[in-house]
Amino acid sequence: MQLKFLPSFVKRKGRITKKQTQSLTSLSEFSVKTIQEVEDISKQFDKCYLEIGFGNAENIIFQSINEPSSLFIGSEVYMSGIGTLVSNIKENKINNIRIFSDDIRLLLDQKPKKVFDSVIIICPDPWPKEKHHKRRLINKSFLKMIHNFMKDDSNLYISTDWENYAESISESFKLNKLFKPSSHKPFQKDSLSKFERRGIEEGRELFEFNYEKLL
Repeated sequence: MQLKFLPSFVKRKGRITKKQTQSLTSLSEFSVKTIQEVEDISKQFDKCYLEIGFGNAENIIFQSINEPSSLFIGSEVYMSGIGTLVSNIKENKINNIRIFSDDIRLLLDQKPKKVFDSVIIICPDPWPKEKHHKRRLINKSFLKMIHNFMKDDSNLYISTDWENYAESISESFKLNKLFKPSSHKPFQKDSLSKFERRGIEEGRELFEFNYEKLL
């Protein structure tokens, strides 16, 4: 499939442990490839959540254990994080996580289906250099794309520790008018993620966006 957008990440192998490499041999057992697969599996659960860029999987593992009646779809491109998640799924016998191991926009470039009760994006790649801002995932067109796959009255949560990205995200919400600010956070955060902690340790402020889908 030919992409209609610039990559929002640099797909590199990075450091990967033997345990993560071994876990990746079981990836197909927990993978989804199409939005139809997601919809079919979600019928076995009360709710369906999507986490885009789950990193080292801290949040999605906590949420899935804390809410076993919900299905969690995790999207990630880095093999180390995917290997960590697969390892945890097997070790903890988690049966409510499925993985989309590619650019999430490949999944969202399919025929729209209202399947997600909540979408979570924790610290997406900030692309801090101004010349790279066009590669940032969150923009007006992406919000329109994700809107097509969210159920009525569903929630979208985004965090970033880069102020100018936060300003851009805020402006994107204002421009598309497909969401409204919400005081209801659809999930419980047990702790800050690795990237949120890193941002705070480096002296940056954490900006959070919690929005509800408009019809």
